[in-house]
Order: sequence, then C-alpha cells, then structure tokens
Amino acid sequence: MINNFLIINCTGKNNSIGLKSDHKFFKVKLQNNINSNNLLVGNIISLIKKHKVKLSSKYSIIVNMGPGSYSSIRISLSVAKGIQIVHGSKLYGYKSNQLPELKLENIEILIKNKQLENKMVNPIYQ
Repeated sequence: MINNFLIINCTGKNNSIGLKSDHKFFKVKLQNNINSNNLLVGNIISLIKKHKVKLSSKYSIIVNMGPGSYSSIRISLSVAKGIQIVHGSKLYGYKSNQLPELKLENIEILIKNKQLENKMVNPIYQ
C-alpha cells in the first residue's frame, strides 16, 4: 500500500507537485511556461525541505504519463526515475484523465482502486 508519496503532475497544463507525508498532504502549483521544466527539481527540493521530509524507500513516486507536452513529460519522468534510483523508491504512473484534479482524495481513489501503473514508462504525448 502506498502511504507516503511524491506526485509529479507536469504535462504542460496545470503543472503541480504534491507530497504526502505522515497523513499530511502538501501541494504546490507550478508556473506553466517553458522555464518551469528547468525548475522542477528545485521546486521538489524546496517542497521537501519546507516540510522537513527526507525522501527514502518508504516514499513512492507517482508521475503523470500524459497525454501532454513532450518535454514536460520527459523531464518529469526523468526526475522521477532519478529519485527512484537514488532513494530506492517505487515508481508509479497514471494518465491525465484518471486524475482530474490533484487532490488527496482523488489520489487515494487511484491507489485504492489499483489504477496506478507500476510497469512504467509509457508516456503519451500530444
């Protein structure tokens, strides 16, 4: 069961990241412009530092696989894969139409209904 996670939703529209740690959920909306892709890692680091979280193998990484912008999806998948390699986290993916809004209730429904894909990386580009 996925309890603590980092979720990356960067497809070029409504980009945001979220962090669930110890039953608390924090969300940051990101700017939707070309430069926001370059700032993704910095935004993630800021979010985990602000909430005093240390990513480890007990955190899962959930990433939006699209459809969406080619560069946004590739960057978010690369960041997620990097976190997985460094921390030994499990990596899951979902499609944009499965999560209409980045809210904890919606994410928990995906988890409960086992709708997250564990055998990643099959991005869907527009």
